[in-house]
Amino acid sequence: MHEYTIHAQTQGLEDDFEDMKGRGLDIAVSRINISCSWMDKALSHVVEDILASYDRVGGMNNTDAYSLPSKRAVGGICEDMLQILFPGFHDEEAIHKRSLPVLTRHRVSSVMERLEEQVRQSMHLCDDARRRTQSLSLPKFFETLPEVREILHTDIEAAYEGDPAAMNREEIILSYPFIEAIAIQRIANRLHRSGVPIIPRMMTEWAHGRTGIDIHPGASIGSHFFIDHGTGVVVGETSVIGEHVKMYQGVALIGRSLSGGQSLRGVRRHPTIEDHVTIYAGTTIMGAETVIGAHSTIGANVFLTHSVPPYSLVFYEEKQLRILDKRKRQAEQELEWSI
Repeated sequence: MHEYTIHAQTQGLEDDFEDMKGRGLDIAVSRINISCSWMDKALSHVVEDILASYDRVGGMNNTDAYSLPSKRAVGGICEDMLQILFPGFHDEEAIHKRSLPVLTRHRVSSVMERLEEQVRQSMHLCDDARRRTQSLSLPKFFETLPEVREILHTDIEAAYEGDPAAMNREEIILSYPFIEAIAIQRIANRLHRSGVPIIPRMMTEWAHGRTGIDIHPGASIGSHFFIDHGTGVVVGETSVIGEHVKMYQGVALIGRSLSGGQSLRGVRRHPTIEDHVTIYAGTTIMGAETVIGAHSTIGANVFLTHSVPPYSLVFYEEKQLRILDKRKRQAEQELEWSI
């Protein structure tokens, strides 16, 4: 009798729970329907406003007329270029040497096809006269990749010899941001010199976004180049950098003035850094007439607007640097504020 009573009471509670759950579900469904209805109206309003902004402001790609290059596609090309330049270092699985010829052929063919499409789309940004005369032989461009790899080897060697923190050369390829930035820039520079519009800049800006290092594809950079740390480095379009040059984070090679705007297009605006120069962190070097002579060292946080001869050592003397005992300084401040 006792067990039956407990079972009956329990069964009654379960029935009440099922009834409440059913009614609660109805309320929840009603709320969801109301919410969905409101969301549909809000979504329609938002979409209409966005479409109106397309007509009003522009800034569209892949329209009915023609397509411009795709940032995502160019980023994918950069990724695959790094796989070609450094096989195995940008792959999730190991590459067996016997499969390397077939894999390399596939990758080069794939990148060539996709790059050709992006270059074709980039021509929409050229005027008709330039478009008629513009020609690019992608096979010839890809023939320069072994040369690029040779130069990149000198960059890796410069990093290894110049950074005591580097355990080995593989670490540099795997973890140093500058090697990605300079690898993409050296490829983009060849496209830039061939007259390909926008694609080279998209490539170096892709690398800029990944590494924090902003090197324009137009910059001319010699072998054995090394940027230590790298964050905040800016190398302008017409910069000329010699061989065995080392820079640290925050170095900027920039134009003297941009007030001329488009009238300065194609005009030399950025400095020249000769061979075997070291430039320390936070230094800005400005102007096309500024030449840093070979074997010079430029100290940190220097602002240079004029040339220096070879074998120069340039730095700011610490005339205003003060080091105080904070405990005594606190007591002095309390006295100063006493009335």
